[in-house]
Amino acid sequence: MSHTDLSKGREMRRKLLGDEYVDNIAAKTYKDPIMRKFIDVVSETVFGALWTRPGLDLKTRTLITVIADASTGREPELAIHLRMARRQGWTEDELTEAMLHLIGYVGAPLVRDAMLVATKVFADLRAEGMPA
Repeated sequence: MSHTDLSKGREMRRKLLGDEYVDNIAAKTYKDPIMRKFIDVVSETVFGALWTRPGLDLKTRTLITVIADASTGREPELAIHLRMARRQGWTEDELTEAMLHLIGYVGAPLVRDAMLVATKVFADLRAEGMPA
């Protein structure tokens, strides 16, 4: 593992998700040694190498990620990435419209599932004090 990419990745992950979220999930999901290995590899390769590349801003990258998740039915990841997208400035309405646009390209069932995830994530974020 590249210490530089791992450090950059950990920093980027915190920037995208916030300290409280990262600390909470570390204490629950990533406390297991096997899962710790997973998040270290993801931090190095995805967050350290891909998210820090030049060429696209973080706001655009979060929208691409949300669309990829919604299009492939990756609901647990979609919940994480919707949170990231909101933290990067996308509004609930913009994200909803982006997912609705997918109906014509990936179908209503995938979009319905994505919208159910979004409804919960948006409610959780509002409860945490983030405006719509």
